[in-house]
Amino acid sequence: MDTLEMSSLSAEYCPGTGTSFICSVFEVDGEFVKETTRGGGDMESHDTVPVPSMAFLEREEEFDIISVPYQERFAGIVEDTSTTLNDAPTITTSSIMVPSLSSYETAKSDGILCTRSTDEKFISRWGQDRFDENYSKYGISTIWNWDKSSGLRPCGPYLRHCVLAAEKMGKECYDSFLDETVLVDRTTTIRTYLEMHPEVMDILPPLELAERYGG
Repeated sequence: MDTLEMSSLSAEYCPGTGTSFICSVFEVDGEFVKETTRGGGDMESHDTVPVPSMAFLEREEEFDIISVPYQERFAGIVEDTSTTLNDAPTITTSSIMVPSLSSYETAKSDGILCTRSTDEKFISRWGQDRFDENYSKYGISTIWNWDKSSGLRPCGPYLRHCVLAAEKMGKECYDSFLDETVLVDRTTTIRTYLEMHPEVMDILPPLELAERYGG
């Protein structure tokens, strides 16, 4: 509490055009889909929209869980060419076949995303008693009403976990996380924060969370 290193991570609406980030998309055990119908008559169409299970909502209780569109980024086809000359070490070159822009633009789907919510929404859904038990009891009077000058900082072990996970996804995802994720001040990027606090990457999670928060 003294250092306010206790925040997690969420997405929030950013006004304007051209704002996006790169992330991994995955299925969660217990998640199910609901079929929705759009239009009518000859124009009727059916789409499947992901709906989170109650277990998922319970685990991510503080967030506003919404359905959002996303675009797939194809891994492409990697071709490796190896050459050996006069018993010298093998030289390997790789080329990646990137899909056309039109293919990229049409690869759209929907997923669920943990987004910024409000204390009022939390209490409306889960009740004041749950808020008091999970937060007020520990001296935390709010989940979401931290202003830009509050000094709220990321939880060290959780940030380390997110950084390691993003790094495993490749350079594009790693750079996106470092440069397009900001602190509560909406200015300081994760890359800048880590430059200021490199010790974060040495903060290990408790043993009981070592696997879950190990990247």
